[in-house]
Amino acid sequence: MAVATSAGAGDPGLFTPGSVTWQMHGDPMMWVAGVRALYLQALHPRAVRGVTQNSDFRRDAWGRLRRTADFVGTTTYGTTEAAERAGARVRGIHARLTATDPDTGARYGLDEPALLLWVHCAEIDSYLHVLRRSGFPLTDAQADRYVAEHRADARLVGLDPETVPASRAELAAYFAKVRPELAAGPEAREVDDFLRRPPIHPLLIPARELLWRWVARLAYASLPAYAHELYGRPAPAPAAVTRELRATGAVLRAIPARVRWQLPPKHILRAMARLGPDARPDPDKLRP
Repeated sequence: MAVATSAGAGDPGLFTPGSVTWQMHGDPMMWVAGVRALYLQALHPRAVRGVTQNSDFRRDAWGRLRRTADFVGTTTYGTTEAAERAGARVRGIHARLTATDPDTGARYGLDEPALLLWVHCAEIDSYLHVLRRSGFPLTDAQADRYVAEHRADARLVGLDPETVPASRAELAAYFAKVRPELAAGPEAREVDDFLRRPPIHPLLIPARELLWRWVARLAYASLPAYAHELYGRPAPAPAAVTRELRATGAVLRAIPARVRWQLPPKHILRAMARLGPDARPDPDKLRP
């Protein structure tokens, strides 16, 4: 059941505090879901070439992750104006960039609708899959509403909302259609290698071994079976992955939200300051 917006004066933004998105995106398992999205996105050869050919992925990967998280935070919890500005920046970047198909030599723009749609669907599928599987309370109807809500930010990056899946069934049909185009080529292997062992300062290596590899391993484990097949590593037992996702979700959600939300750039705290305490993301607001 959606919660009515009773927050104080201020622009509620693109999604508003009454949306499924508002409640979901405050969950700490979004970090695991974001890494899963990277693994999935890398399996589209044309899309991943757009990343590796236009940036030093290994040198700037952390910056790319932060920028993606900032975009999601801004479009979810920022004002409508801030969301529109973020979308305009993304469209501007994509319009300037091209990639080359190594087999044909043909160049193509990164603002091709097919590529934008793949990136969008991989993200939405990952956010929804990881959060639900880790114990976030969401009915099937609410899950469908979440998918439909994200036609709004699909428009921001340059997609026609009418061409974007608006339910779990439409999302599944999209993945079935695009599946023959997917492959774990050299660029996907590069992303895989980075996510498994990202280069960092030597003093931070213990933290990487303790925390990052755990997040990356869990994100990879939650991928669909065909992704494991393409990457060439055995798929873990689904029941074991679900247990670990739920355990991880329980641990992370036990950390007080106000503590978690202090991490920069503090989108949620700024939204609550703008709209009032009733704008606080809370999964209980989604319970029937």
